Amino acid sequence: MQQSLYRQGRWWVGLMAATRYDLNIDRHAIIPTGAKIIAVNHPTTTDPFLITRLIDEPMSILVHDTVFRVPGLGQYLRAAGHIRVVPGDGVRALSAAMRRLEQGKTVTIFPEGGISPADGLKEPRTGAARLALASGAPVIPVGIHLDRNRITYKETTIDGQPELIRWYPNGPYYMTVGKPMVFHGDVNDRVYVNRVATQIMQNISMLAWESERRLAERPERVRTFARRLQFQR
Repeated sequence: MQQSLYRQGRWWVGLMAATRYDLNIDRHAIIPTGAKIIAVNHPTTTDPFLITRLIDEPMSILVHDTVFRVPGLGQYLRAAGHIRVVPGDGVRALSAAMRRLEQGKTVTIFPEGGISPADGLKEPRTGAARLALASGAPVIPVGIHLDRNRITYKETTIDGQPELIRWYPNGPYYMTVGKPMVFHGDVNDRVYVNRVATQIMQNISMLAWESERRLAERPERVRTFARRLQFQR
């Protein structure tokens, strides 16, 4: 049931990607099957949806508690096997992610712990590093770049609390996938864990820059796609 719901959601994302996005993925290496940790930067609220197009097999995405509290969407996320991240209770989310990895599944995490700032990336949190060291699973770094001028900001209310959603409704969406990174060491060594977290984030940053450069080098395709989107409106 869980996999069926996940695949239905991924199918709808694929339909959306085909009609509204110029989805471009470049891979430095083949993404391995089995247990792995996909670590990605997080420019918009749309990322957890589009990242499912990266691989055919199901993934469990660590998603902020706010999204889980959206009526309907939250129920779907739970049923499809995604992992709720409640602020102040990261241990529970990481424990759930570890169980997925032990079952040979894919876990996707945004090491910044939230939406990236407009001018770069946040300092990484240690969740991805801890999972990598505790499980031995490879980390697959991914760098996203998109047209920031197309981001729309929507104010909404969830459980009575105001929330700002940074949505990416359409346009070029470029991803670059790095080579698998494998780490060994003591997960209780804080200095080493921070070093691993920084190394993962540095790779993501470089891959995001590659995505940005690739997008800039293909302006005609972007202009053509933009004109098509304007025609569809």
